[in-house]
Amino acid sequence: MTGGSPPRRLYCSGGPWEDAFGYSRAIRTGDRIIVSGCTAAVDGAVRHPGNASAQMRLALDRVLEAITALGGTLGDVIRTRMYVVNRADCDVVGRVHGERFAHVRPAATMILVAGLIEEEMLVEVEVEAQVRSAKPLTTAGDPHE
Repeated sequence: MTGGSPPRRLYCSGGPWEDAFGYSRAIRTGDRIIVSGCTAAVDGAVRHPGNASAQMRLALDRVLEAITALGGTLGDVIRTRMYVVNRADCDVVGRVHGERFAHVRPAATMILVAGLIEEEMLVEVEVEAQVRSAKPLTTAGDPHE
């Protein structure tokens, strides 16, 4: 391995804020995958208004899509952060988290927030994963990096 930084791979979902705000849905560097906050917005529209559990399920689907695109799996998740707008929704959001991560059991934090970027959004989730594969991610043509 050279002394340089590991290669970076970006995943963009095509969401309206990624280009406008200059970020990627997820990034992989070495064996780490960091997923930006995911919500129930699809094609710029918030799905499942008023239903925090359905929004959490959709947000987690988007998280898994990003992790998978970068070579990881649900089992590689080591940390989650949930941002919830309504205190009354914390239980249902936590239960959806439990359904998905019961066998993974990542470190997790749930934070009550005043609001998200769209008023209809009730939950947002960020995830970190560490890929447990025998072969590290390399750049094309350089098997030592």
